[in-house]
Amino acid sequence: MADKIVIPATKRTEFGKGAARKARRDDLIPAVVYGHGEDPIHVVLPGHQTHLAVRNPNALITLDIEGTEQLVIPKAIQRDIIKRSIDHMDLLTVRRGEKVVVDVYVEVTGEPAVGFEWILEQATVSVEAEATHLPEHVTVDITDRDENALPEHITLPKGVTLALSDMESPVVSIHEPVEQDLGEEEETTEDEAAEGETAEGESEENAEGEDS
Repeated sequence: MADKIVIPATKRTEFGKGAARKARRDDLIPAVVYGHGEDPIHVVLPGHQTHLAVRNPNALITLDIEGTEQLVIPKAIQRDIIKRSIDHMDLLTVRRGEKVVVDVYVEVTGEPAVGFEWILEQATVSVEAEATHLPEHVTVDITDRDENALPEHITLPKGVTLALSDMESPVVSIHEPVEQDLGEEEETTEDEAAEGETAEGESEENAEGEDS
């Protein structure tokens, strides 16, 4: 199990866009903590420490909210793509032993059968697991495969199950490369060029005739 991640959180007393901008200028991230039917708690988190924590999008975080600890996982993260910063976070409260559904990355291992290519069709899949044992990714092995890899071919860690409604769509599509015959197109291009030169020559002859 990964090292415990503890992040201090301070309750917010000011709200609105102006307060949020001020928090971000102070390297703080506005966030809301909710779940289990409790009233939401609005907090601010230290920017750098939080950035490091959520490099794993399903990180289990212990918030120290002014002396009270609360287990949470990221539920939604609003990012500023240009500044590469976090504008706001939604954090879901969880309990030990509780199962939650999260999206995890799919990691492809191996190479398909000789003469075949592959494309990752689903970069993430939904899984159900204990909140304290969420996987960072799942794997699908395509070694020597000559047909699509479906959700049933995903290797899951112990205690993790798929939470998908569609079990038929491929996770990884595997196919033979499509050969493109460009010979006819090149020939057509050459013919068009020749016709263009002929038309240009006729235009020049007509122009000389008119001048005479």
